[in-house]
Amino acid sequence: MYALFDDAGRFHAGRVMSEADSSMQVELDSGKRVKVKAANVMLKFAQPGPAELIAQAQALSAEIELDLAWEFAPEAEFGFADLARDYFSASAGPAEQAAALFRLFEAPHYFRRMGKGMFRKAPEETVKAALLGIERKKQLAATIDGWAADLAAGQCPAPVREQLYRILFKPDKNSAEYKAVVEASKLAQRAPLDLLKDAGAIDSPYQFHWRRFLFEQFPHGTGFPELSAPAIKETLPLAPVQAFSIDDSATTEIDDALSVTGLGSGTVIFGIHIAAPALAFEPDSPIDKVARERLSTVYMPGWKLTMLPDEVVQAYTLTEGRDCPAVSLYLTFDEATLTLQGSETRIERVPIAANLRHDQLDEVVTEAALTGDAVAEYPFAYELAFAFRLARSLKAQREVVRGKPENFNRPDYNFRLDCDGNSEPRGDERVLISTRRRGAPLDLIVAEAMILANSTWGGWLADCGVPGIYRSQASMLPGVKVRMGTRPQPHAGMGVAQYSWSTSPLRRYVDLVNQWQIIACARHGRTAALAAPFRPKDASLFAVISNFDAAYSAYNDFQRGIERYWTLRWLEQNEAAELEVTVMKDGLVRAETLPLVFRVPGTESLPRGCPVRVRVAGTDLLTLDLHAQFVARIDTETVPAVNEGETDDDADSAGPLTLAIDLDDGGAAAPAEDLPAGAS
Repeated sequence: MYALFDDAGRFHAGRVMSEADSSMQVELDSGKRVKVKAANVMLKFAQPGPAELIAQAQALSAEIELDLAWEFAPEAEFGFADLARDYFSASAGPAEQAAALFRLFEAPHYFRRMGKGMFRKAPEETVKAALLGIERKKQLAATIDGWAADLAAGQCPAPVREQLYRILFKPDKNSAEYKAVVEASKLAQRAPLDLLKDAGAIDSPYQFHWRRFLFEQFPHGTGFPELSAPAIKETLPLAPVQAFSIDDSATTEIDDALSVTGLGSGTVIFGIHIAAPALAFEPDSPIDKVARERLSTVYMPGWKLTMLPDEVVQAYTLTEGRDCPAVSLYLTFDEATLTLQGSETRIERVPIAANLRHDQLDEVVTEAALTGDAVAEYPFAYELAFAFRLARSLKAQREVVRGKPENFNRPDYNFRLDCDGNSEPRGDERVLISTRRRGAPLDLIVAEAMILANSTWGGWLADCGVPGIYRSQASMLPGVKVRMGTRPQPHAGMGVAQYSWSTSPLRRYVDLVNQWQIIACARHGRTAALAAPFRPKDASLFAVISNFDAAYSAYNDFQRGIERYWTLRWLEQNEAAELEVTVMKDGLVRAETLPLVFRVPGTESLPRGCPVRVRVAGTDLLTLDLHAQFVARIDTETVPAVNEGETDDDADSAGPLTLAIDLDDGGAAAPAEDLPAGAS
């Protein structure tokens, strides 16, 4: 005696060795014996053998027309043997009965399973809907196969091109476009990115990086709604100063300016004046909602996406020749000893006498010019000389707190594109990369002034019992990150007791939030906690921190990546054959005159800081890879020092291109940190 039984939706047959009321022992053709519940036994038969029965049944099952079987089936519940007798003949044997069972079981859209070999035919409407769905799936499968074949043959279907960035970086793995790319990659035995590039889906590496960023960070576009800049209704007093700003020529969001009064009197008042958009609009206003959604200006060579509409920026930016609303911090110093004697915050209109541009003055406003006895021939020479002396003093004081001097021997890099700057770059413009040594006099003046303002206002907020958004670092040990929070804590990298971003309210949302809080302190003093827009333990502050941290990190990652793109373009445009580099670690090297970190085989065993020469073997603007070959060590007795703040995380910060697509059906970004002597 043999038995056909159901084992979790799969049918097996074997010889019955023993049988009880509720179960039986069955020996399979393999010799394995299994215990089968009586409820799972579908059919007992004497012949043919188990293997032959299943083979015959499967062959007969394929011949059963489901539409005809559905017509034959009764309206009430029925067993598979009943259908076999109706469909084949009244004398249907075990093979025909098993065939009916298999066919019924695999057609749930025609027949509903009711338990142990019992079925009921589905309503006609259900069958029609199911058949329509099956047909659609067949058509979709055919479409996927067609797209996959086209991709493998080097042609990109339009639907795949339209969904390119979603497929690669945020895929819906059930979508036909994604499945087509996966199938094509398997067919062609190629990586998805290479396949798509050769199929013409990616015609511009620059646009690929740019559109990917927009897809991830600006899915609804980069345009602003129609907004007008509200006027500041408050009547503000006019400050008795002549202020000047120091920025790059391309800067349009001028947040900060400086003033120096009292020179020669023994007591000097150093003014730090910050543009005050927070005087014009409040939290949850239309402009605030726009700023809160974007959170920061996005910078890149030749282009930027501002946090606020240009009309709003121009209403509050510190433009020369205007009396601009500002939140001013006045610090009184002994002119001889530079001892701080007091500070005061005022809300006022500040006359902006000049917008100085450091890229035009760096070669003129040198350390020698600022510290010499001769009268310098540039604007605000005496004021800049005092500001430079103060900046060096402030830096020295911070270095005492830090426990070691700041050491920046690696330059910053400026990118200039051969374009008008009024439209998005195409990606093929000529690029000029120039260097600017960190700690240049004008750079140092601005950096120390902003650190002074941010640390002073951070402490003042705490004294008034008003929460702010702070940046802190517990120590300068490797791996200790800069964190954001609502309580003042030391920033070890800066060497200050607390540090709150407050000096760029036109460019960073955190600074705008802190400016609202500072204005409340200026107006209400010790009772400001009751009047400030954000109260202690305000949940919205924590939401701002979380959202800002994520957005700012993503923006910085993009900026580093797109600057790497332009650096590789520079290599191509200048046909650079060799580079002098410095060994970092594990085969990583850093270019001496370019912002590039890359791997060079053969340098793994060389000591850190060892200068070598490498040959450029090729670049990939899509993956942002630079391929190079080791040429030789450069003989020198001097080993370059490691730059202050440099960590292994700096290595290849742009990183390889990471895709979310996986042939077996996610990239990561490291947050940007504060530089110990960063700009405003």
